[in-house]
Amino acid sequence: MWRDPWFALGAIGAALACVACLTSFAVVALGAMGLGAWAGHLDIVVLPILAAFVGVAIYRYRAACRKAR
Repeated sequence: MWRDPWFALGAIGAALACVACLTSFAVVALGAMGLGAWAGHLDIVVLPILAAFVGVAIYRYRAACRKAR
């Protein structure tokens, strides 16, 4: 299971999306780049990405467990 690249992608992507949920850093970074107006739309983007990566990780984990039986 640990050599499954799709599971790794899901786990890493979910972790990165969780880190991105700390939008205070993103707001400061976007403000520094002059893109502060986009800060209000971060949750609209980050939460579906988090859900998608968690879904990929769960799907591949279950597929690997079924294959191991």
